[in-house]
Amino acid sequence: MAQDRWYRMDNVAKVFLASANERDTRTFRMTCTLKEDIDKDLLQAAVLDALKERPQYHVTILRGFFWHYMEPTEDLPVVEEEDGNICPMLVGPQNFGKLHLRITYYHNRINLEFSHAIADGNGALDFLNLIVEHYLKRKNPGRFQKLSMTSGASEANLSEDSFRKFFAKEKNNIPNMKRPPKAYHLRGIKHPFNQTQYMEVHIPVAMVLAKAKALNVSLTSYIGTLLMMAIYNDMPTLMRLKPVTISMPVNLRNYYPSMTSRNFFNSVLVSHVFKGGETVETLAEEYQTKLKAELTPQAVEARMMNYEKMESLFFIRLVPLLIKNPVINMVNKRASKEVTVVLSNLGKMSVPNEVRDEITSYCAYCSTDKLFIVLSTYGDDLVMGISSAYRNTQVLRDFLKNFSDADIPVTVYSTGIAEQ
Repeated sequence: MAQDRWYRMDNVAKVFLASANERDTRTFRMTCTLKEDIDKDLLQAAVLDALKERPQYHVTILRGFFWHYMEPTEDLPVVEEEDGNICPMLVGPQNFGKLHLRITYYHNRINLEFSHAIADGNGALDFLNLIVEHYLKRKNPGRFQKLSMTSGASEANLSEDSFRKFFAKEKNNIPNMKRPPKAYHLRGIKHPFNQTQYMEVHIPVAMVLAKAKALNVSLTSYIGTLLMMAIYNDMPTLMRLKPVTISMPVNLRNYYPSMTSRNFFNSVLVSHVFKGGETVETLAEEYQTKLKAELTPQAVEARMMNYEKMESLFFIRLVPLLIKNPVINMVNKRASKEVTVVLSNLGKMSVPNEVRDEITSYCAYCSTDKLFIVLSTYGDDLVMGISSAYRNTQVLRDFLKNFSDADIPVTVYSTGIAEQ
């Protein structure tokens, strides 16, 4: 990559940069657990191998007059053993000139952390798999020389701003999306600004799918329903007139022919106002109906067009970044009031047959100022990476108890929180 190469920031990245703070660093973590302990030196070499193939990640974010932008940096990642600091701040003045990613390891687990301004979960998963691919090749000389665990897309495709490419500026009939009402927010004291509770939950996916199939709904709708029911159980009586709203990121690569490794997602909202008497069966059916309506190609396109059309306005492009960032942050805070929790499903993790026995699991977490759950499936292992800003764990206890009550075994691992 030429050293004078620079990249525009996509619009999602601009929101993340304007809103990142000590409470919500806008960092996410993706992990891959292997069957054997990690060799630090081999992992270091594998990371450098992978970065050569993904120059769009070998960048630093700089501040322009009107917008941030990215350009190449000489900074190199240094692999370290995990220090317990999950999803740290990877953008800001303290990261000037540095990479906005971090790679650590713990026993047999590889951790990749990214600023969300650089990539989304699907792009980061591709990069994590590239690191794993190079690591396994170095760990097993001659055994995996033909192994390929990535999409194989070109650098141009991987670096593409797909929001800009697929935004139909010639369409003048883009419908204005009606703003949803303010949602119920979980109650209770939050952890200190620099601390978040992280949990890793393992559940047999076949058993969850069987329950979802019996209700004639998707796995995501079934889990979303159980989460809504748990939130309702913890709601004060006077707050039960407010909607419980779950935000779900949607991978736009499923709707547009894109192979970008940068941000390319939107979010849908499924909302319900409890009247009392709801059951898992009735709520799951409603949840599935609302989710399907939000995932039609027409609805997805309308959301993307509304999101993108703001930047196309000439007067907005001319506003200096010093003024623009606070406005973006204010709009983002307003949108946050429309969401109770976030539920993201990365889907099934597929790897080539020859390395299936080398990998035991995947997991993902995202920083948050509320409650954020990331689902991923590998083999028969459904993993939920849960991030919570709240000290009160009653909603999570009720949520996981819903699985136990359905005779689905649950295994939970959790980080500690320092007393302050």
